[in-house]
Amino acid sequence: MTPRLLPLGDSAWTVEFGHAIDAATNARVMGLAGRVAAARQNDPLLAPVTDVVPTFRSLTVHFDPWAGDATALGRQLLFMAQEGQQTTVQGRQWQLPVCFDDDFAPDLPRVCELKQLTRSEVISQLLGAAFRIYMLGFQPGFPYMGGLPPTLVTPRLPSPRQKVPAKSVAIALDMCSVYPWESPGGWNLLGRTPVVLFDPAQTEQPAMLAAGDEVRWTAVDRATHDRLAREIANGLPRETFLKESAT
Repeated sequence: MTPRLLPLGDSAWTVEFGHAIDAATNARVMGLAGRVAAARQNDPLLAPVTDVVPTFRSLTVHFDPWAGDATALGRQLLFMAQEGQQTTVQGRQWQLPVCFDDDFAPDLPRVCELKQLTRSEVISQLLGAAFRIYMLGFQPGFPYMGGLPPTLVTPRLPSPRQKVPAKSVAIALDMCSVYPWESPGGWNLLGRTPVVLFDPAQTEQPAMLAAGDEVRWTAVDRATHDRLAREIANGLPRETFLKESAT
């Protein structure tokens, strides 16, 4: 699809790359995000830019309407988008722990029944997948992650829960995510991580994960989960779970 430029009020442009949620479309989004971030210091047309927000299939660019020419900025964004460059850097790579104890995974039996898989098969497939973060949304720090194996694609719950425990690892349709906060939700809960995904004390980057990052899960028992939760509460840095950058 040819990129489209859409106004978002008087202080943002949205560049839309398509209608599908897939890695190729998201790569175009991240490619433009990277190019705007790299060029904004040197390109006068991009000087008004204050933030870029990637989504599944579009990039929203916020700007100060008093600091430059909004129309010229929009034309420049569309020109950069039409060049069609994708990002080759997938961002940071994380190895995050998850515990599958029964009280952490109330919907694991449902997924097993719907997909005709054993408990160990569902867990094994989840652990074997590499998840790409397409965007953050719904809650601060909530990652929408593609890469769920087709054999685990599962509908949302018929009725959402009023309270989903914070740090619950969940799947819905072809997505995987983690609830950073306790909230209502209709995704299938398969486990829980001790990792804090949003920390307001981290003023430069309160959200641990970002669009373009990659997540792999590693299974831990309850004792390890609880120990890591205590260590994180006592200041264990999030970089503990950071691996080398993915390509």
